[in-house]
Amino acid sequence: MNDISSGAAVWEPGWRWNNSFAALGPEFHSAMRMQPLPGPYLVGHSASAAGLLGLPTGALLSPHWHDIFAGNQVPNGAQPLSSVYSGHQFGVWAGQLGDGRAALLGELQPPAGHTGCAQEIQLKGSGLTPYSRMGDGRAVLRSSIREFLCSEAMHALGIPTTRALCVIGSDHPVYREQPETAAVVTRLAPSFIRFGHFEHFCHHDLLPQLRQLADYVIDRFYPQCRLDTRLKGNAYANFLQAVTERTARMVAQWQAVGFCHGVMNTDNMSILGLTIDYGPFQFLDAFDPGHICNHSDNQGRYAFDRQPNVAYWNLYCLGQALLPLIEEQELAIAALESFKTVFPQALDACMAAKLGFHEVRDGQRELTEDLLRLLAEQHVDYSIFWRRLSHWAAQGALAEHEPVLDLFLDRTGIDSWLLQYSELLAHIPRGLAADLMLKTNPKYVLRNHLGELAIQAAQNKDFSVLGQLLQVLEHPFEEHSDFETFADFPPDWAAGIAISCSS
Repeated sequence: MNDISSGAAVWEPGWRWNNSFAALGPEFHSAMRMQPLPGPYLVGHSASAAGLLGLPTGALLSPHWHDIFAGNQVPNGAQPLSSVYSGHQFGVWAGQLGDGRAALLGELQPPAGHTGCAQEIQLKGSGLTPYSRMGDGRAVLRSSIREFLCSEAMHALGIPTTRALCVIGSDHPVYREQPETAAVVTRLAPSFIRFGHFEHFCHHDLLPQLRQLADYVIDRFYPQCRLDTRLKGNAYANFLQAVTERTARMVAQWQAVGFCHGVMNTDNMSILGLTIDYGPFQFLDAFDPGHICNHSDNQGRYAFDRQPNVAYWNLYCLGQALLPLIEEQELAIAALESFKTVFPQALDACMAAKLGFHEVRDGQRELTEDLLRLLAEQHVDYSIFWRRLSHWAAQGALAEHEPVLDLFLDRTGIDSWLLQYSELLAHIPRGLAADLMLKTNPKYVLRNHLGELAIQAAQNKDFSVLGQLLQVLEHPFEEHSDFETFADFPPDWAAGIAISCSS
């Protein structure tokens, strides 16, 4: 059992620190001295994420733990460090970047027989690092709450993501556009390695380190790539293809649920195909394919409908970084080409489930495209439409169309569409279709105004709204009759919420 310096127990028996990333060597990271955060207090925590670490029940309610996850005390066996990487930001090479406000405590290994995998524990907002550049290394309460809630919401939606264990707050002032208070969000993932890590070593012509990093990731997370006979049995090309396919499936899930990431720089792309770095994200309210959720994105590079193409562009950058290892350009291109097959197939499968089909059906893509055109033309709320359609399907063939039709000013198009859709539904048991739809189309998503309500209350030390919101977001397909307002249309003031890279 690991102890902190005070001697109090930290983890349940059998858990141990592994720190395999730290073992890669000093070319990959810099050791850190943690900066104390005065007066830490618990803002919120996820019991589900705590289970990934074998934390004792109720442990996070103890001030002792608040010090740990504020960075004030380092558990024995942890090795705080910040990693170095580079990347393209808004399509432009940005050079060396790195963990500017995040400290990796290390990798916690579960005991034998535990169903989970090893998790890296990272404190985001814990203070200056060697890569902070002109920043202070701190995070503010509002951004930490947004990341915490969205990480857990995405997990509950079944979308690959980093996890968030807790948010620790402090009255310590942090200066952004205006004075705010500091916070630290504890993030969990099997690895926080990004596309930008590979770009860094390739750009600096550090081939031994590039190979060492690729071998490390393949051996730990993609071992099948060494056995795969595709692409001439080239393990590095197979690795690129595996990352391409994971990324394609993840982005297909984003598009299906209406999630905008907002800042898909290559340094914000996980090598494991996880959604990472929640900044100016947004779930769509009214369906708008060209919606730009990031107010720093002046050119609309990361608009909702551009996300698949940006993902492919980012993967192309990864392919360029891996080319010195792959050696044959044709193999790299072939690996990347898989995106053009996997993404549309994955998106079709996601949309099939939203429509209640257990497999992709003939005519489904055209039906979906017609529907999305109608939703866009009439600015229909995306999540509410799909949930109402699910309930309509659940009520049977004689169900009233009114709740669905009421979302449209001009009912002509949707009336015709529902008729075509009903003809497809007639070929499968209605109950099975409705059951799938109600488990696929969430009633609750983290809309911007809901996050803002939780933030405003938390800034006044009222964490009840955050707790209520987490409760419904952890079970987004259930009804939660006490929290119906969380599933309602956004209020008028929501349109004025501006989220930028600094958020």
